[in-house]
Amino acid sequence: MHINPDIFRSYDVRGIYPTDLNESIVYRIIQTHISLFLPKSMVIGRDVRTSGKSLQKSAMDACTDAGVDVIDIGVVSTDTFYFAVGKFPVDGGVTISASHNGREWNGLNFCKKGAEPMSSQTGLFKIRDELLKGFKPLSNPKKGNVTTENVTDDFLKRVISFVNPTVFKGCKIVANGNFGVDVLLLKRAVELFNLPINIISLNGEPDGTFPKGPPNPLLPENRLEFLELVKKEKADLGVSWDADGDRCFFADETGTFIEGYFMTAILATEILKKERGSTIVIDPRLTWATTEAITDNGGKVVISKPGMTIIPEKMKETGAVFAGEMSSHFYFKENFYRDNGLIPLFLVLELLSNKNTTLSQLAKHYTSKYFISGELNFETKNKDEIIKGLEEKYKDGNIEHIDGLSVEYSNWRFNIRKSNTEPLLRFNLEALSKERMEEKRDEVVQYINQHK
Repeated sequence: MHINPDIFRSYDVRGIYPTDLNESIVYRIIQTHISLFLPKSMVIGRDVRTSGKSLQKSAMDACTDAGVDVIDIGVVSTDTFYFAVGKFPVDGGVTISASHNGREWNGLNFCKKGAEPMSSQTGLFKIRDELLKGFKPLSNPKKGNVTTENVTDDFLKRVISFVNPTVFKGCKIVANGNFGVDVLLLKRAVELFNLPINIISLNGEPDGTFPKGPPNPLLPENRLEFLELVKKEKADLGVSWDADGDRCFFADETGTFIEGYFMTAILATEILKKERGSTIVIDPRLTWATTEAITDNGGKVVISKPGMTIIPEKMKETGAVFAGEMSSHFYFKENFYRDNGLIPLFLVLELLSNKNTTLSQLAKHYTSKYFISGELNFETKNKDEIIKGLEEKYKDGNIEHIDGLSVEYSNWRFNIRKSNTEPLLRFNLEALSKERMEEKRDEVVQYINQHK
């Protein structure tokens, strides 16, 4: 059986169903994982995709045939899966998910013991290389046991423990689940903890056919529908998740989208009230607003290359309690150092209630001072040459190489880095005025276009 090695990526296995990823291939991948890492027990879940049920059964069969016990947690968000792997005394787990990719995709997201992420560097490429040598099936006369667990309420209790829900004031929220399970999770939290939240649901019923296209909140058509409903309903805020629920995106009460960069700054201020003097990890693409928020509130800033394995490692290394990426992945120490799509929402609700303010006012503190280009992507085969040329062109700036190239001046800075998976350069710029941002953005973009 041919297995496409390209389905093994930096942080997961992902491919088109059933050509690149099907029941037989999943069985082989899971059994190869077992032969290398020798787990005795695993948590297995899946997202809402229509191919997920049969792929999950195949993954569970691969385990039980090899004598590995399985805890079946059913259809869950990715952050619920992380919680389950951290909660139960198991040796790891896998969830069948392709995040925000379109309906034709599916994938495998592995965790080690304690919900520690598995990446290409820490296991995925080992599985790939072993499998490409030839599959050796495992069989154990003592089959593994399967138990079924519903972890939703325990997960929500962990989430709500980050805030004091008794301070929540009544509010109306537009919640866009993008056909995943997060609107159902939010509704269950409202019921479980008697929260004064009026939920206006958008794309809230799970539907693995994703009838409106890829369940990615950043796609213009998905964002427009979400923002328009916030305005129409005169909601206090909006929250939108990708279909697997590990990222959350916010809109203020005017229907304006708040970038993950500025949300990291807002969340940092709330976390530092609870954890005074703590360390917070940010990514190097945009740094000025987040650095201000952290230092002005008595925290310590650590800048780290982004990534779902790199950030938790940096948090453990530095003792950080929180990390935020521009991509709206928000990580919490007390959540097994993993990203979560509900904790940020509850922190925002607590902050708005305590300050008796609006999300637009909280965001304005930063958006009125720091003007950003938005991430611009350039397709090119000359990635290294362009980065080298920009470093030479702007050699009088303050230069860093934490992730790609960052160059900083007194009133503007930029970061440019290579995509791990595509022939792309990703460019971000911020400045202290809109005019400066546009001037320098156009200047750097012109250089890139001339040399690509």
